[in-house]
Amino acid sequence: MLMATQQPTSNDDLRAPSLALLALEFRAPWEFGSLLPAWPALQRAPAGDGHAVMVFPGLSASDASTIPLRRYLGSLGYQTEGWSQGFNFGPRAGVLETAKRGLAEAFERTGRKVSLVGWSLGGVYARELAKEMPQQVRCVITLGSPFAGPPKSTNAWRIYELTSGRDIERESQNYELAGAPPVPTTSIYSRSDGIVAWQGSIQKPSPQNPSTENVEVIASHIGLGLNPSAWWAVADRLAQQEGHWRPFDRTGLYGLKSFIYPDPNRA
Repeated sequence: MLMATQQPTSNDDLRAPSLALLALEFRAPWEFGSLLPAWPALQRAPAGDGHAVMVFPGLSASDASTIPLRRYLGSLGYQTEGWSQGFNFGPRAGVLETAKRGLAEAFERTGRKVSLVGWSLGGVYARELAKEMPQQVRCVITLGSPFAGPPKSTNAWRIYELTSGRDIERESQNYELAGAPPVPTTSIYSRSDGIVAWQGSIQKPSPQNPSTENVEVIASHIGLGLNPSAWWAVADRLAQQEGHWRPFDRTGLYGLKSFIYPDPNRA
């Protein structure tokens, strides 16, 4: 069963988040600070089975930004690694090819499919890699990734063009970003995201892949990769047995999860 989310019938006119939401991005340090009191609960997340997990950073970020998340997943039993390409300044020459080699090497080294986790633009990479190499990918999890809206429905498109040297509208025409990868796919998003319009992170139902879902959390965009509720959702999704996908259950933990993860069917 797919997780339905109220959304416009078309995202063609979707605009970037308001200045008010952008200002709320300053709460990200508090999200990181909340990890300490949440740590005992986070350690009760389902244990991993040791398979490899590659984590991709967001725009203008490096593997340093994903160290906390990777260490957390490592504590649960996963073999984690970054993308090992320095700062993410967009799909410049050689970036996607290097990412493909990294995925292939992880697959060959472990002899098992690799899970891909991507934060913002990193999630776009993860989705496209899974489309090209589905036989080597176990699942894809994205955090605030803009794949379903117009190229300029974020407050980061100017930074993208400046750092990548590419026209974002022309570049987006080279990919079918909104199409779901042919593997279990989870999009974690926040309606209070101040960088990416949340509707642009909603995976529409895919007739070709019923194993897709959207999980809402309460977080900033900058704090998504450092947010306890997002971490728990990532851990929960990674722990599913291969070939036995089930939608995220927001009713567990004696009903407490329903307060942490908003009802996706609300208006």
